[in-house]
Amino acid sequence: MTKTAILLLNLGTPDAPTAPAVRRYLAEFLGDPRVVELPRWLWLPILHGIILRTRPAKSAAKYATIWTPEGSPLKVHTERQAKLLRGLLGSRGDKDTLVAWAMRYGNPSTAATLDALKNQGVTRTIVLPLYPQYAGSTTASAYDAVAAWKQRDPAAMQFVEVRSYPDHKAYIRALANSVRDHWMNQGRGDKLVMSFHGIPKRSVERGDPYADECRRTAEALAAGLGLAPDKWQMTFQSRFGAAEWLQPYTQPTLEQMARDGLKSVDVICPGFPADCLETLEEISMECREAFLHAGGGEFNYIPCLNERGDWIEALADMARTHLAA
Repeated sequence: MTKTAILLLNLGTPDAPTAPAVRRYLAEFLGDPRVVELPRWLWLPILHGIILRTRPAKSAAKYATIWTPEGSPLKVHTERQAKLLRGLLGSRGDKDTLVAWAMRYGNPSTAATLDALKNQGVTRTIVLPLYPQYAGSTTASAYDAVAAWKQRDPAAMQFVEVRSYPDHKAYIRALANSVRDHWMNQGRGDKLVMSFHGIPKRSVERGDPYADECRRTAEALAAGLGLAPDKWQMTFQSRFGAAEWLQPYTQPTLEQMARDGLKSVDVICPGFPADCLETLEEISMECREAFLHAGGGEFNYIPCLNERGDWIEALADMARTHLAA
């Protein structure tokens, strides 16, 4: 008989907020050809000769500002999402489907988690990346890891891959509810900024659909909230390297808004289902400081979906179609 599992895949995190742990993580992450598309002969000497000698200590200091007693926020939230999804499925009468979670980089690794599922008798796995918008550097890389495991034992397991869900109704509903809840509890800013993780512009020029999928999410969320065009803005954050990335960039946009007289802004990161370094430190700390320093009056960060019940229901809805197939 077929035994089924749902595998939630997230990007990854260091094991600790220390330079050695960050160095191991960055070596794996930045060593992925999907993440940095430069020729290996050019990039790897730069990575190992310069970046991994200088960046880990700086990144570790940033991780230390958001680390919790339970560990990395990304890891904590992802693990909780898996547990809550398992509980929701059980409450709906599905007592058999397993729910697991893994990271593309770091621990628990995709391969180790698939090994564990195989040992539990799983023969069919629904792979659900926690990337609502498809990108080669995230979604495709996650499936590279699954494909690599499958090559070791092609007959061991059948995989059903969820590609992306940029305007899935339940996902957009959860995002909209999170914004409304924030407005109800904290008040409403003059403008809503939707900040997505950036990718190099050349990736989009080569056919990556990421920018279009981010736009689909932003437009669906704006429509769900009934926002006029001048009440929201889509931006891109987390640039790396000297190449041009998708624009407009988040921090410069926020600084310009402040200089133009915008007194209050709400910022949400729809592409991150779980809070992490890029949301808690880059947006809620660095961008907040930049906005206020440029003359802005009030900066409100709206947390990621994390353990919201409507988000767990969205995950269940996305998996249900494949579970029934």
